[in-house]
Amino acid sequence: MLTILGFAMIATFLVLIMMKKMSPIAALVLIPALFCVFVGKGAHLGDYVIDGVSSLAPTAAMLMFAIVYFGVMIDVGLFDPIVRAILRFCKADPMRIVVGTALLAAIVSLDGDGSTTFMITVSAMYPLYKRLKMSLVVMTGVAAMANGVMNTLPWGGPTARAATALKVDATDIFVPMIPALAVGLLAVVVLAYVLGLRERRRLGTLTLDEALVREAESETVLVGAGSGAKSGAKSGAGSGSGTGPGAGTGAASGSDGSDGDAARGAGSDDDFQGLDPNRATLRPKLYWFNALLTVALLTAMIMELLPIPVLFLLGAALALTVNFPHIPDQKARIAAHADNVLNVSGMVFAAAVFTGVLTGTGMVDHMANWLVDTIPDGMGPHMGLVTGLLSLPLTYFMSNDGFYFGVLPVLAEAGQAHGVSTLEIARASIVGQPLHMSSPLVPAVYVLVGMAKVEFGDHTKFVVKWAVLTCLVILAAGILFGII
Repeated sequence: MLTILGFAMIATFLVLIMMKKMSPIAALVLIPALFCVFVGKGAHLGDYVIDGVSSLAPTAAMLMFAIVYFGVMIDVGLFDPIVRAILRFCKADPMRIVVGTALLAAIVSLDGDGSTTFMITVSAMYPLYKRLKMSLVVMTGVAAMANGVMNTLPWGGPTARAATALKVDATDIFVPMIPALAVGLLAVVVLAYVLGLRERRRLGTLTLDEALVREAESETVLVGAGSGAKSGAKSGAGSGSGTGPGAGTGAASGSDGSDGDAARGAGSDDDFQGLDPNRATLRPKLYWFNALLTVALLTAMIMELLPIPVLFLLGAALALTVNFPHIPDQKARIAAHADNVLNVSGMVFAAAVFTGVLTGTGMVDHMANWLVDTIPDGMGPHMGLVTGLLSLPLTYFMSNDGFYFGVLPVLAEAGQAHGVSTLEIARASIVGQPLHMSSPLVPAVYVLVGMAKVEFGDHTKFVVKWAVLTCLVILAAGILFGII
């Protein structure tokens, strides 16, 4: 009974948010509360929620201070060189922009943290998508899949969990999987290319001058970019004095009606700015301090010198104090990023209700056991394939901790009984990560959709099919190469 109710609760949640009948926060809170009462455990709802909140509180704290830290780093110009390099590659071509999104997300994902990856990627690419009127779900989908592939790095989380749960070396899991994961990343780039071509066809021929035309209302360069980040429609198409996304030499090449491809290639860095190069928050004299601080922070995070929430708390405090020594300026920076902090932390605590009820009522255990029990005996020698296939729905519908520490040992034991090595099972277990990164139970995805101003339901409808395809490509490559 709990198995059916567990699947019904998840299905109800997904249907309601994809149909936009409820907001994600409301659905994450009300639906599990209703099902908790329905299974006769309403009296324990408070305990389940407190347990869920307690388990996710460090994550919420990490996200809050990470948003402030990286928001400040974006404001002061730390990532401007990366953005300019991506812009030089992308120009005003939708295809290049989507491919650039995949490459940027993959590169930034080397830090092993999805939230920071999404903050940097969206901050860099959002202005381009808005200026060219491109689909924002393409941006969120491509970024999530690229990060999902890179999330398999030993310090990213899933590989370390698999190694811990099965008592094997993380290096023995990850290194042999590199060829298959490389194929998966290549699949994401190829998919980005295809989606970019589709966007190019949808938008038709486009001149750079047209790309620089602003909406009637003013917009923010970055989410929470603060002062100097807004301007109206008139300045963007005029002399280039505008300070928003796309600000530049409004009368750029292509204004004479020449074909779109020529116009796309004609602009210089100043013709199409994704970040305002003249914003008041820039701190060029402190660039190397900020760069070293960020490298030190990420190094300490990888080496686990301190808990991640503590590292970001200290980093945010230090970044604010050094870059903005005056208290009013510090308050302005915090206020500029308050919307993102509130939205993301709200989502995390709402998700805590969902995971708390799912775990506390025993639904997760019953769902996992049912899936394991349904495996036919004849599939025993193919437990690597079975584990890889099961990793898709299980890591989507439950947390990584639940899957790797609860389900994976059972799968590994079943595999060993049929002569399948524990390492093969461990490698197969990480192929579902491109889909997992868009799970409603992953806090980082709310950073992604929140900063991109995309409805979670829209993101889900778009990304699931492509993420599943990417996972299957990795699994197929792993089997083909004899890794799984």
